[in-house]
Amino acid sequence: MGQRVISNNTLFYGDNLTILRDYLADETIDLIYLDPPFNSSRNYNVLYKDESGADAEAQIVAFEDTWHWNQGTENQYRELAAVSDKLARLLETLVEVMGRNQMTAYLVMMAVRLVELHRVLKPTGSLYLHCDPTASHYLKMVLDMIFGVGNFQNEVIWCYGERGISKTSYNKKHDVILFYTKQKGKHTFNYKAIAEDYSERSLKKFKHVDEDGRKFRIRGRNVPEAGKWRQKTDIPIEYESEYTYRQYLDESEGVLARDWFEMAFLNQAANERLGYPTQKPFALLERIIQASSNPGDVVLDPFCGCGTAVHAAHKLRRIWAGIDITPLATTLIKSRLYDAFKIEAKKDYDLIGEPTTLSDAQHLAMQDRYQFQWWALGLLPARPYGGQGDSKQGKKGADKGIDGMITFQDSYDGVDKRIIIQVKSGKVSSHDLRDLHGTVEREKNAVMGILLTLEPPSRNMELERMEIGYYHSTTLNRDYPKIQIFTIEQLLTGTKLKIPGLDTTLKRAQAEQIGLVEQDPLL
Repeated sequence: MGQRVISNNTLFYGDNLTILRDYLADETIDLIYLDPPFNSSRNYNVLYKDESGADAEAQIVAFEDTWHWNQGTENQYRELAAVSDKLARLLETLVEVMGRNQMTAYLVMMAVRLVELHRVLKPTGSLYLHCDPTASHYLKMVLDMIFGVGNFQNEVIWCYGERGISKTSYNKKHDVILFYTKQKGKHTFNYKAIAEDYSERSLKKFKHVDEDGRKFRIRGRNVPEAGKWRQKTDIPIEYESEYTYRQYLDESEGVLARDWFEMAFLNQAANERLGYPTQKPFALLERIIQASSNPGDVVLDPFCGCGTAVHAAHKLRRIWAGIDITPLATTLIKSRLYDAFKIEAKKDYDLIGEPTTLSDAQHLAMQDRYQFQWWALGLLPARPYGGQGDSKQGKKGADKGIDGMITFQDSYDGVDKRIIIQVKSGKVSSHDLRDLHGTVEREKNAVMGILLTLEPPSRNMELERMEIGYYHSTTLNRDYPKIQIFTIEQLLTGTKLKIPGLDTTLKRAQAEQIGLVEQDPLL
């Protein structure tokens, strides 16, 4: 094992605290973005009820990212006392005032991880912690103790102007992003890369044209004699407003970034929506990564969820490391990276922590069949499916016989064909095969099906599969078995799917180019 310098794109499956300690060396990360799971949509007051009370537990029904004060929390709480006296005193005070409840458990969980994130961050590095107003004030105090008050840069506000429904208070339409640096003044900040274009009103102010045809406007107070203009480069920045100079449009940097971002929230109809409950807009992560890193830098997301930060980092030619503890998240990321860039785990980027043997897979299936299902889909890779569209993707419950899905294009009409995936962790029979065939016949645009099994299929199942027939690809002029059966063991040992999606060279709607989004002006 051993700590390492991240030199290759890497996706980690597991507890980020363990992975940070076991794998990441000191001062090796350029930029950290984290959006730790926290469900602010339920009753705010539940966070302040004592863990011994039944009322709190009764209200926790939908979200599984709730943090409880348990023996593990108690151990971490005591461990922090040995790391930082100031941090320990802060947490002791909060626990004394608020009690041992879900909010203080959350803060202890975050504090012990933020200590490790501070350790792995380079002296020139930055950290962005994404939260909502429910806990941002507490988290800022924790960050002040770990990073130092002087290394706080901004409280960035992400505003999203969606329609609200509250009639008893102001509608809550913003998130908070806390921006800290390891050492103030040494950090990377590409202000030109995130500058905004001038408004039409501002552009009209560049109404003068010089002898070379360049547009400019007059800035400053003192009107010079005719023909005499002081060059801006000769003026110390602190005295700029006291002199008059020409500001040329072609040399202007635009409107420098402010500490609030206004961009739309991902509604259910958004094209980039994956159905993951805490997914953030790609544009938000793109702006943060452009501002605080350069191509070739290492970007870490220790709560990477559905992988928006990983996606943006790859597109912007950064080296990335993503960590998540759920197979649902890592499976979504693998599928997302394949859709966007046609890259695969182990072949094009490192994959650490997921089951690698049949016995590992069997153990996971015994622990939690849903976690097994989501992990197994990532071997294809296929997107998890929840039954009623993306909004329920990856959720437990009725799935209409669909556990996952692969889409591909087999014509130039832009219509996606669908491959239906069913995952079985127990014994399988011909009944499962017929059930999958019926689902393929029923679903719109479905043309093939894959039965992914932990146990090997019977001889009768193979014969019945062949009798079902083939799907003919008009683009490739090839036949593919309409129903296919793969075992987990086959996929773990390198067996490849036989589907048009792996053969066709048609450009997918989601396929993207790497490194064309920006040119770093400071390089």
